[in-house]
Amino acid sequence: MLTYSLADKGADSLYLYLYKCIKNDIVKGVLPSGKKLPSKRSFAKNLGVSNITVENAYALLQSEGYIYSLPKRGFFVSDITFPAPTKFASFSAPVPQREGDSPRKEKVTAPTFFADFVNNHTTPESFPFSIWAKLLREIISQKSNELMIPPPCGGIYELRSAICSHLKQFRGMEITPEQVIVGAGTDYLYSLLILLLGRDKIYAVENPGYTKIEKVYHSHGVDCRFINMDSSGILVEELTRKDADIVHISPSHHYPTGIVTPVSRRYELLSWAAARPSRYIIEDDYDSEFRFAACPMPTLQSIDTMERVIYINTFTKSLSSTIRISYMVLPPRLLARFYQELSFYSGTVSNFEQYTLAKFIRDGYFEKHINRMRNHYRTIRDDLLAQIAKSPLAGCSTITEESAGLHFILRLDTEKSDQELVNNGKKNRLNLSCLSQYYHRTSPEMPDHSSMHSLVMNYSGICRQKIKEAVQRLCKSVLTTS
Repeated sequence: MLTYSLADKGADSLYLYLYKCIKNDIVKGVLPSGKKLPSKRSFAKNLGVSNITVENAYALLQSEGYIYSLPKRGFFVSDITFPAPTKFASFSAPVPQREGDSPRKEKVTAPTFFADFVNNHTTPESFPFSIWAKLLREIISQKSNELMIPPPCGGIYELRSAICSHLKQFRGMEITPEQVIVGAGTDYLYSLLILLLGRDKIYAVENPGYTKIEKVYHSHGVDCRFINMDSSGILVEELTRKDADIVHISPSHHYPTGIVTPVSRRYELLSWAAARPSRYIIEDDYDSEFRFAACPMPTLQSIDTMERVIYINTFTKSLSSTIRISYMVLPPRLLARFYQELSFYSGTVSNFEQYTLAKFIRDGYFEKHINRMRNHYRTIRDDLLAQIAKSPLAGCSTITEESAGLHFILRLDTEKSDQELVNNGKKNRLNLSCLSQYYHRTSPEMPDHSSMHSLVMNYSGICRQKIKEAVQRLCKSVLTTS
């Protein structure tokens, strides 16, 4: 008889801990495909728990595709064809390589960092492998003909339609599937927009901001200018003064400051865009699913009446950093031009992934996944904040924007420079970054002194079991004198 010790369940409920035990054995192959599981009654009696505990555990396993039931025969282990996920560990960021460089043959070494507060890695435990594998098998079985047809440049209709339904439900956006353009990552979509809007335009980005965006624009040889921010977001008067045509912003959750642009500033931006025919706003909404304090504000696209906003989002943050599926929503005035000038571009996301993701969204799995991950990340954040509050850092730090997505700002009262903080972090096997690193250095307006001692704390890739020691190492990095 299958049995488990339930003494070490920790804070988990009995059914959730039992579900995890069975799932772990299925993933590791201890319970092979086709293996019949004990009946609910006999299993409950053997474990010394109620029938409802086993019933709930089985129901959760079945909903995620780990087991299946046959009428009057019982429950059986599903055929899980994906590789078993390895135990998660934080890894240091690899040396950046340019596209097209030959991969370097390097010996695989142990992880450099005990905890990485810079990079966002998706842990194997976070991805719904069993559901994804089940849906992929269904797609291969049901759509073998469609899978062999090259996708249109904008993406398959089923995925674009599913994205429309998702955006209407969660972001209040009224759009058509035709407006949605699917691409392999936001970098690719940025490149398409440069071709669509013109290399002769002046592009503007936020300062501070996500540095990769600026690098993409510069790699295409366009004039890219840096616009400073205040507590409400990007400065509209500076946009006008620097004669920008296109502005790339993240108004629902700015990275790295966490600022949410209020409605008044949003309407200022829309008025700025409407003043000239050449002006457009690229609204990057990459992290809106993970704002914990309240529902995110309406998108700029949803309040734009002049067709000046291009909306961009990605599944790499909400689903997996290795699923390179992103999309943009073009206003009708740009849609005809896109298909007239750029329709010769081939689709960059495989049909297999597009059809699977469409079904994942349409059948409600994406919503369940987001809810589960939101609870998971909230737990990680709360544990991290609680450990900081109990540590010596509590007396010399202030935390801001802790509800803004998957990072927060840790402002430090310290005489150490940012470089010292980062170097000390490395000595203690922590990967740290400071807010000052996200500013463009040639900007005439430099950040104030307080921002020069602020850590940007990304926590999406932090293992919960490591949080206590990670904070202890952080204390050493900040408080220990050289």
